[in-house]
Amino acid sequence: MSNSGSAVQQTGAASNIFVALALLWLAGAGLRLTILAPPPVISFIHDDLGLSETQIGLLSGIPAALFACAAVPGSLLIARFGAFSTLIIGLLVTAAGSILRGAAPTASWLYAATAVTGLGVAFMQPAMPSLVRAWAPKRIAFATAVYINGLLMGEVLPVALTLSVVLPLVGSWRLDFAVWGAACAIIAALMFVFAPSSDAPAPSTPRKWWPDWRNTLVWRLGLMMGCINATYFSTNFFIPRFLHAIGHESVTGLALTALNLGQIPASILLLMFGRGLERRTWPYVGCGLLCLLAVFSIVLGNDLMVVSGAAAVGFASAIVLIMMLALPPQLAASDDVHRTTSAMLTIGYSCAVIIPVVSGLAWDIAGRPAMAFAPIILCALSLIVIAATTCPRLAAATAPLVGAGLSSHP
Repeated sequence: MSNSGSAVQQTGAASNIFVALALLWLAGAGLRLTILAPPPVISFIHDDLGLSETQIGLLSGIPAALFACAAVPGSLLIARFGAFSTLIIGLLVTAAGSILRGAAPTASWLYAATAVTGLGVAFMQPAMPSLVRAWAPKRIAFATAVYINGLLMGEVLPVALTLSVVLPLVGSWRLDFAVWGAACAIIAALMFVFAPSSDAPAPSTPRKWWPDWRNTLVWRLGLMMGCINATYFSTNFFIPRFLHAIGHESVTGLALTALNLGQIPASILLLMFGRGLERRTWPYVGCGLLCLLAVFSIVLGNDLMVVSGAAAVGFASAIVLIMMLALPPQLAASDDVHRTTSAMLTIGYSCAVIIPVVSGLAWDIAGRPAMAFAPIILCALSLIVIAATTCPRLAAATAPLVGAGLSSHP
């Protein structure tokens, strides 16, 4: 009888972790489905609302700004209502914002609705590591790679399906936004119904929410995240402009596709072999060096090297992002994971807002398109230096929680 009971418990545990990982993947997809919905239909929006190129640029920058500004308020929500409830709130806010974008009669309405969409995602992002800690405490790095894989697929799906599937079915960019908003609402419903019973509606209800800004390790990790975020966002933004300026505009679409699809193999590799890598120095240094090589390939190479370099940036960016987001659940107690995460996100996405501006200024001041990549090179070098001086501290910082059974084991 005891053997039978043990087998039932093991089966139930396996079922729970499978459900938890599936829900984490869906939640990861919900982080990006609405954010990456505008690019495929941006020309339709441009014509319908009469937007200028400057207004299009402003529209693209709103989500990253919200990710930086609203991460700490997201931490407050987690402190008051728990990570699970905050995730549900974020998904519903994101869905509402996307639907409101589809109803936009003016550019101002579109900006406001885009801000609502970004706000919902900003609420969700600090909740995810807390849920990873609660639902998969013995598989933290693996579960992080799972939800980041969902996030990356959430970036790819709108780009891949909007023009080929969704628009032919619904007939307008306005209804296209409603479709992706509805997808987030469906994910929220699935989360609510199928969340592991032991952790619903919230794995914990912590009281503290304001990040510990005096913690130098958090600042170092936030800057490492900022270096890779800035590299990814700046490269996404300036590859089209750079290729246009040098007369190779025909390769733009292929380069951007390679940049974003290059992230998928990274998440799969970490799912398979990522045990403990987030606490070691060499993966961060290797990714920093890969980014350096990739940028020089983009700036100095032929079309094939441009595409290869873009794919390498996507690959390295995904590797570092997954490793960074696997750290808060290992560095902090369960009621502090959200505070550490929100601080890292605030610092990391602030860099993603600032560095593209600096890249544009470098281009304008020097009058040379290649100078837009100079700040990106500095980001790659900074990642290498900060990682080399920070990662040796991580083993000691994570040792107590790893010893307690909170590990990165797949």
